[in-house]
Amino acid sequence: MTSASSPDTAGSHDSSDAADELVPADETTVSPDESAAATDPADVPAEETGASATETAAPAEGPDDVAETTDADAAEAPVAAPAVPSPTPAPSPRPGPRPGARVAAPSEPWGRVDDEGTVSVREAEGWRVVGQYPDGTPAEALAYFERKFADLASEVTLLEVRHRRGGASASDLRTTALSVRAKLDGAAAVGDLAALVSRIDVLTAELAEASETEAVAAKEAVAEAVRERTVIVEEAEALAARDPQTVQWKQSTAEMSALFDRWQAHQQNGPRLPKSTAQQLWRRFRDARASFDRHRREFFSALDETHKAARDAKTRLVERAEALAPRGEDGIGAYRDLLDQWKASGRAGRKVDDALWARFKAAGDALYSARGEREAADIEASREKIEQKRALLEQAAPIVDEKNLGTARQRLTAIQRQWDEIGRVFPRDVERGLDDELRKIEQSVRTREDADWKRNDPEQKARANDMTRQITDAIAKLESELAGAEARGDKRAAAQASEALEARRGWLRALGG
Repeated sequence: MTSASSPDTAGSHDSSDAADELVPADETTVSPDESAAATDPADVPAEETGASATETAAPAEGPDDVAETTDADAAEAPVAAPAVPSPTPAPSPRPGPRPGARVAAPSEPWGRVDDEGTVSVREAEGWRVVGQYPDGTPAEALAYFERKFADLASEVTLLEVRHRRGGASASDLRTTALSVRAKLDGAAAVGDLAALVSRIDVLTAELAEASETEAVAAKEAVAEAVRERTVIVEEAEALAARDPQTVQWKQSTAEMSALFDRWQAHQQNGPRLPKSTAQQLWRRFRDARASFDRHRREFFSALDETHKAARDAKTRLVERAEALAPRGEDGIGAYRDLLDQWKASGRAGRKVDDALWARFKAAGDALYSARGEREAADIEASREKIEQKRALLEQAAPIVDEKNLGTARQRLTAIQRQWDEIGRVFPRDVERGLDDELRKIEQSVRTREDADWKRNDPEQKARANDMTRQITDAIAKLESELAGAEARGDKRAAAQASEALEARRGWLRALGG
């Protein structure tokens, strides 16, 4: 016979605790605190609340955590409702009902209490004494041990939920399930212990199978991790094998750093690789990084020498450009030659290049500034010439409408002579616009002269007369066809004849007929 609490409750308690230790019923009784907890107004039968025994335990957080309940906890929390028994005491081959589900009330209760407060649980082999509760009523005694059963049921339910919802290691859950299974043997609790044993046995079998599946998946994950880490190594080796003279070092350095970050993330978050494989891959990756860094140092060392030579050459070019300042605009040609040499002298580093270029450009700006001053003076001097040429354009405009071609040519020649006497004007774009306006008038007169020459050419006249005669004959024929089509009412033929007739008449007008 045992007392009201034992180390087989739903949680891992210290077996040395005197309040939880099992002792014979005639030597130890339930404490007044436990009696008060058993008579708490919150304790109501399951038939009145509709709650199952498994609803009293909250799921734990960690993969190996289970709900814990001590006698002191029982004094503070509502007492669990009695577990609902199955119709028969025989173990169920499948897991018990879902937590909170209602089942039919059994014809015989799972527990009983004698006059001395000794509590027994009904099992397949008969009644088994689970403890003693002499200082309370029979209902309080049963409620206390039914809470113990509810705690065990909560542990089983929690394991089932964690397994079926996924996310927890099947191997870890299997270890916990075996521990819970050991608690059920001779448990000091009142309820359908056989059903719990059946559920935990089914769950243990599922977890054993899932553990094997996990082992296979872990092996595949390691193989995949080896493949992924090998890809990282090969990419690092490819970076290290590039020609240092063609490498974009800023971009490549960032790529190598990204590969190292991927390596570290894979090492921290990925599965653990076999030691020999991990060391071999790391040596390859380390050697690739070392080779990459060596090539980069050698490249920039050589680049420093190149920059030094370019810096010296550009410094000399700057000094020569600055020496051209006294020549003013006449030094622009020599400055352009120096500019070609500047472009061919290579790079001296961004900061040095920028500083030297600022000096070189300032020397050129001084030369071009002298040209700008001269051009400004030319523009000022050209104001009167521009007005004179615009006046000539106004005089030339009526020439386009002059019917007498000879008179038109004579007037245009006189204006062209005055135009040349005025001379060039500035700026260039203004001069170009004025020349274009005069050129349009010249082109108009030239076009009329070409047409006049063609009309007066004997051969051209003969060809034109012959063509005129042919077109005239075609027009007469088409007029006849058009009249016939209209008489017949053939609109399509009439439209075709009319279109062809208009075309021939246009040709005739072009020939001057």
